[in-house]
Amino acid sequence: MSGGERKKRISKGAGWEEAGGEFYQECYPGAELDIEHLPRDPHYFATLLPSKQNRAATTRRSRCDTKSTYKRCATNRSQNYSTMQQNTMQNDVHVAMMPDLSENLANEETTWEEMMLIKTMPINMSQKREIKAKLLSADTFRLQGLKQFKLKKRKLWEYLKVRRKELYKMIELWRQCFITIEGNFGTGVVAFFFFIKWLMFLNLTITVIIVCFVVVPTLLMQEKESDPCAQINDTSYECCPKIYFNSWTNLTITPYNILQGNGWLESTIMFYGYYPNSILENVILNYNLPLAYIATAAVYLLLSLCAMIKKAASGFKDRLMESEGQYYKYCSMVFGGWDFCISNESSAKIKHKAIYKEIKENLETERREEEKKNRNEEEELRFFFIRVFLNGISILICVFAGLLIFYTFQYSVGELQKDVHDDLHRLLLEFAPYLCIVGLNLVIPNILNYFVILENYSPISALRVAFFRTVILRLSSLGVLLASFFSLVRCTSDPATCSSPICQKPLCWETYIGQQIYKLLILDILSNAAITFLVNFPRMLLAKHLKCKFTQILGAQEFELPKHVLDVVYSQTLVWFGSFYAPLLPALATVLFFLVFYIKKFACLVNSSPSTTIYRASRSDSMFMSVLLVSFTVAVIPWAYTMTELEPSKSCGPYMGRLSVWSLIREFYNSFPSWVIFCFEGIVSSTFAVPTFFILILSLYYYYIVSKANKQMVNVLKKQLILEGHDKQFLLNRLSAFIKQHQERHKAIRSVDPPNNSN
Repeated sequence: MSGGERKKRISKGAGWEEAGGEFYQECYPGAELDIEHLPRDPHYFATLLPSKQNRAATTRRSRCDTKSTYKRCATNRSQNYSTMQQNTMQNDVHVAMMPDLSENLANEETTWEEMMLIKTMPINMSQKREIKAKLLSADTFRLQGLKQFKLKKRKLWEYLKVRRKELYKMIELWRQCFITIEGNFGTGVVAFFFFIKWLMFLNLTITVIIVCFVVVPTLLMQEKESDPCAQINDTSYECCPKIYFNSWTNLTITPYNILQGNGWLESTIMFYGYYPNSILENVILNYNLPLAYIATAAVYLLLSLCAMIKKAASGFKDRLMESEGQYYKYCSMVFGGWDFCISNESSAKIKHKAIYKEIKENLETERREEEKKNRNEEEELRFFFIRVFLNGISILICVFAGLLIFYTFQYSVGELQKDVHDDLHRLLLEFAPYLCIVGLNLVIPNILNYFVILENYSPISALRVAFFRTVILRLSSLGVLLASFFSLVRCTSDPATCSSPICQKPLCWETYIGQQIYKLLILDILSNAAITFLVNFPRMLLAKHLKCKFTQILGAQEFELPKHVLDVVYSQTLVWFGSFYAPLLPALATVLFFLVFYIKKFACLVNSSPSTTIYRASRSDSMFMSVLLVSFTVAVIPWAYTMTELEPSKSCGPYMGRLSVWSLIREFYNSFPSWVIFCFEGIVSSTFAVPTFFILILSLYYYYIVSKANKQMVNVLKKQLILEGHDKQFLLNRLSAFIKQHQERHKAIRSVDPPNNSN
């Protein structure tokens, strides 16, 4: 058979007919010499595509003419192979040293940028070193002049940033504690401790603002001398401040004063009543302290809101990215659910169980959804009435708790109006409402959690419902307490006198509220410490050393993240509300959060085992910020009410003698030039506000449409990426099939036409 006939028969192979002969006209490196040793994996052949070849490989192409027979091509290859084998190493060295003029050479800056990007590549260290070595050995153009100077400056800046991060890691507060907690409990729990640290520094920032703009000016500058009661000794309106200051009789330091916030502590910069209501004078300037007081409060509340929104936005972005894989959640759980920060064997076993439980809960949720779809009307009504009944019981329990707090407060205030000489008895009466609040916060959440079990919710829904009810309980109890305060301070007396025997309103009700918040904050931290060290720690020892079933049920504890989050958020809510009435309350909160960190750390690492419920960092952050924003609203609304509706005390504070704090803001507004007032009134008038409102509505609608279109485009691009992946797989499979057929032809040719060895 002639070579031409063989060529004609072979050219009708399936591979040539499917892909087209012109696609395979060029012989790729190794396609003929080493084709027998190439792997069969289709993914390997991505490196054989023409775009992936380098110049060194293309120099070894065979010059096979399509008109020559396969026998002649094979003979030529066998004759030229020995010569090519001798010069291969030398040619490779020369070709490697020659610059690739087919492409533009990279300069120093692009090479350095590529080296910086190596750190972000999801590959192992050996591959990173290999890429770095290739970049260092590649030919590059050296920059000159100003570009060289800019590159050096940029490198220096990046170097300083890296060194700054390293220095921050060395001096970072609680860094080793975070590593230990993360290694034993995972990223979700360690996010809670980062949250405590964040709140501590937030309160420290608020403290700095208050000290700089309120406390320091009060201490350094002198008040204008004005004493209308110098020669008057009565209870008239003008003498209210003097009567209040004369009430500071007991200035000795006692433990009871520290716990209650009265006595000598009441006469310090800790509370509202210390600060005067006049303009402070100095050689250089005059300082309007009342205006600075309210402006400082507005600034630190606005700062807190901005900080929360910023942190919540980052958490929402993480949640959004995490939800992208909701359609492949089981793959994500199995292949991406492991926490590689865990370094403890027992914690690793618990993490295995947690992942197992999460998969089981998701399957259980899907099973419940299927059951829910298949329920008949009778079952739907039964579950509906059970949940309505238990929700009603939960509401009644919260109402009962609120009434108990209210009447306990009223009883405490009534008894304290009597002459109570026993310090311990007086201390118990002072703390009776707050002991009631702490006791209710400990007992009622357990009852509500039992109700959730009876309501037959899915595991995730049960956790959310229980958490929501506990939040409502805590914030409503705080709201009832604030309502009790306002019912007391709204008592009207004779406008011409400081007080009345009928009205039990304190002489300085702002300081009184500050003292109550101070006591509640102190009691909250003391109760947390007592429960952690005096209750839960013995329970842990009991469960650890006695292995019977009863002690395990009694003493085994999990780190319940929602409960601990509510403890911290509750304290911060008190700080936000009480900072106006006790300006140094954020400073106290900074110290208390520092102690809370170690109390919660002991509760986490010593008393508790990791929770079987998985808490992811992004979900935890969003949960923290959501609850914190709600509590911020609960704290700001009553504060704003007192600013606008309640009359300040006649005896103390920067606003005594005014109808409201808001009246000072109106006076300050009226002091502006007329053109400023005209511009502001024009902005807030209906002529400007109504068109602005409609423009904002149209803008929101426009961005909503753009967002909707972007979502559709994202879905289209996702489908396009999937199709491109299918196309790539299709081409690789065809290439693999062709090379396999090519190998079979070579074997057939060599078996039919062996090389001629005779000379």
